Amino acid sequence: MLGKDYELSLVFIGATESRKLNNKWRQKDKPTNVLSFPLSETAGEIFITPSKAKKEAPSFDRKYDNFTAFLFIHGLAHLKGLDHGDEMEAIEAKARKKFNI
Repeated sequence: MLGKDYELSLVFIGATESRKLNNKWRQKDKPTNVLSFPLSETAGEIFITPSKAKKEAPSFDRKYDNFTAFLFIHGLAHLKGLDHGDEMEAIEAKARKKFNI
């Protein structure tokens, strides 16, 4: 999705750290399931909060592992520069289909 030369860090964090990052960068004082940070045109980071993913998975009718993969794809789409909307959903759906997520 981002290209073979893209450098990506995937970090699993606790709810406390998630809350801190979400508050600092999005001014939302609560933990979130996934955060994406582009570092450059060819590098970025994705932070996933497993405790949030585990809690939210049933709401999305997904198992924890599947939902975590779903969040990873969502994070990739944000690193690609996409915002929530039809285009992002179409690209995510294509990636989920490719990887059976």
